[in-house]
Amino acid sequence: MAEATLRPVKGLAWECLCPNSTRVPSQKPREIAARILRQWEQEPITADALLSGALADVSGPDRGLCQELVLGVLRNKTWLDWLIDQKTNGRRQQPLPQILLRLGLYQIFLLGRIPDHAAVNEAVNLARRLDLGNQSGFINAVLRNCLREKDSWLEKLANLRKNQPAIGYSHPLWLVQRWRDRWPDYVSLLEWNNQPAPVYARRSTLLTTVEDLEAQWAQEGVSFDRFKLSWLKEGLMFKIKANGSIGDLPSFQEGKFYIQDPSTVASVQELNPLPGENILDLCAAPGGKTTAIAQRMQDNGSILAVDIDESRLGRLRENIERLRLRSIQPKALHQIDLKTAGPFDRIIIDAPCSNTGVMRRRVDVRWRLNTRELPVLARAQTALLNRAAPLLKPGGLLVYSTCSIEAEENEDVIAAFMRKHRGFKMESSRALTPMQDKTDGAFVARIRKTNPES
Repeated sequence: MAEATLRPVKGLAWECLCPNSTRVPSQKPREIAARILRQWEQEPITADALLSGALADVSGPDRGLCQELVLGVLRNKTWLDWLIDQKTNGRRQQPLPQILLRLGLYQIFLLGRIPDHAAVNEAVNLARRLDLGNQSGFINAVLRNCLREKDSWLEKLANLRKNQPAIGYSHPLWLVQRWRDRWPDYVSLLEWNNQPAPVYARRSTLLTTVEDLEAQWAQEGVSFDRFKLSWLKEGLMFKIKANGSIGDLPSFQEGKFYIQDPSTVASVQELNPLPGENILDLCAAPGGKTTAIAQRMQDNGSILAVDIDESRLGRLRENIERLRLRSIQPKALHQIDLKTAGPFDRIIIDAPCSNTGVMRRRVDVRWRLNTRELPVLARAQTALLNRAAPLLKPGGLLVYSTCSIEAEENEDVIAAFMRKHRGFKMESSRALTPMQDKTDGAFVARIRKTNPES
């Protein structure tokens, strides 16, 4: 293929994609996706946050397509860039043409439901709308050339997944090597991370029955299936799919369910809070575990829900109000003296972590994380445990959880804590992995305080 000359993008293109434009309902989904992907490259903002802001006024099929394009490109970024390099002899592209090529190639090779000719035409038309001039011809040539050789490139993708999984499954090489050394079936984890995550709902047992909720969902056009795991009660968790935004459903607005992955309920099961108890949730926002604790206690007792991030506490308060819970007191960490608020019957620490267990939900984690962060996170996690230890009543229970699958943040943190605090006894620990448990990765440890001096 003849070399195409790339030229600087004119002001209009960058103006359309500038970070200050947070809502663009007049734009088409591919244009919104391109803008989000460019902003994601420029700023340390999560893809979920960018999508939430950009799609606030977008609904229906356009919303779904935009989400699928952004998340799909990020999940497959390494392979898409490898393919672009193969077709352009490794020449570095300017950011916006590179993004449009990724979008077009993702639709051609991996999306499936978009006709190939439509994927090409839309990419070329978008390049023209963004005033990319002769770059639209270059994009057209690359996409049509790949389309003619589609079967060959799909075969090469299959070979990459077998022989170079870091490229074929679009994960950082250091992470692939790390998991390969730990798990023989690590490829299953890579495959899991690249699957779109289903939506799960936890039923509010305080506000509705299984039968009533299922009947209301049927009226609202929600498809659902009861979801079962060994630690879940029948009828508590559901896999659901709605035609529009879940937030617009009356059943959601009435507080009859909470969107939550099943793996996050495991720590609440281990905590096993009882009505009337005094509970501390030390890293509470946005409230999935906190509200599940209140529900399990029949909303009878006291839950001090603490978080360091005041903005995240806003989401917790919204969830408390929507679910109509009275036992939770949300507080910013700087607003309260934990020593006077205790002692507590039970403490749960859902510690900030690397999120390596939930990469299919947080698709950009793989590109933000590096090896240097793991020991930093482990020190912060150990500090949280040390801070919580004296706040627990003798005989009280401490539950530590993460959504990480890394030993440094899980078993190693607990081991360090137990070496320092002899007055605690490990009762159980459990590591969940997608390969074994068919749910997102998580870790939960249950520790009993046996010595009042600890």
